[in-house]
Amino acid sequence: MNRLKVRRLLEDFFIEDIGDRDVTSDFLFPQDLDGELHFISKQSGIFCGTEIIREGYQLLDPSIEVEVNVQDGTTIHSSESIATIKGPIVHLLKGERVILNLIQRMSGISTLTAQAVEILNHKKTKICDTRKTTPGLRMFEKYAVQMGGGVNHRFGLYDAVMLKDNHIAFAGSILNAVETVRAKLGHMVKIEVETENEAQVKEAVLAGADCIMFDNRTPEEIRTLIQLVPSDITTEASGGIHLNNLAAYRESGVDYISLGALTHSATSLDISANVSIKQRRPNYESI
Repeated sequence: MNRLKVRRLLEDFFIEDIGDRDVTSDFLFPQDLDGELHFISKQSGIFCGTEIIREGYQLLDPSIEVEVNVQDGTTIHSSESIATIKGPIVHLLKGERVILNLIQRMSGISTLTAQAVEILNHKKTKICDTRKTTPGLRMFEKYAVQMGGGVNHRFGLYDAVMLKDNHIAFAGSILNAVETVRAKLGHMVKIEVETENEAQVKEAVLAGADCIMFDNRTPEEIRTLIQLVPSDITTEASGGIHLNNLAAYRESGVDYISLGALTHSATSLDISANVSIKQRRPNYESI
C-alpha cells in the first residue's frame, strides 16, 4: 500500500471520528496517564492490517509504542494476541475504534479470499476481486484480497479499459468500441471485453482484445467458448459465481475468476481491544 495515502486516509477517518475533541477520554483521563492496549482475536481467520495499527497510532502520538505480533496474510486463532500498544490512555482510546474497524474489515476480506482460493484449489486459475469495493476503502480492501491469496483486477476506471454491455451498445459493436479506444490509448493500457455469447467472443478476438470476460456463463458454456480464444488472450469468468458454486468452475480453463463478494459481502473478523492502566509519566519540567 502507498504509505502516504494510508496516512492521509487515516487522518480523514480520525478527523471524522474525533472531530475537535474526545469529550469522554479527554475529560476523564489526565494526558500523562499511560496504559497498554491489547488487540485480541476472538475468532480464527487471516489477519490483515499491520500498517493500519502502526501508522494510525503514530499519527495520533509519535511517542506511542506499537508491537505487532503477527504478519499480514498469516492465520490467527481465537484468543491470540495481535498487537500491544503502549502510551497515553487518551490517545490509545481515541484511535481504538477507527483502527479496529479497518483491521476487522480487512481481515474479513483476507479470510473470505483465502476460503475462495482453497475452494477453487487450482494452480493456473486465480481468484481476483472487482471494483465492488467500499468508497474510500478500495486500497485497503484490494490489499486485503492480496493477503488472502487472491490477485487484483483493475483498481479503477483509470488503469484498464473494460468494455461492458452498455459501452458496446452505445458504440455500436465490439469491433468499433475496441478500435476507437485503441486508437486513442497508449500501448501500456490493456482492453478487456465483456462477452455473453459465441458471436461476441469471436468479435472480441477479431478486434484484438487483450482480455475476454465470460459474463454470467456456466462452466459448461465457458469450456465451449474458451476454445474460440487464442492462448495469448487472457480469459476471465465473472457473474453469478460464489463460494457455493465456485468449485464447478475449477476446470473451466479460464485464467481468472472475479468475485465481487470478496469485498461487498465479507464479514468483518471479530477482534477486541483490552486496556490496562500503567502509571503517570514523570513531569520533568517540575523538577
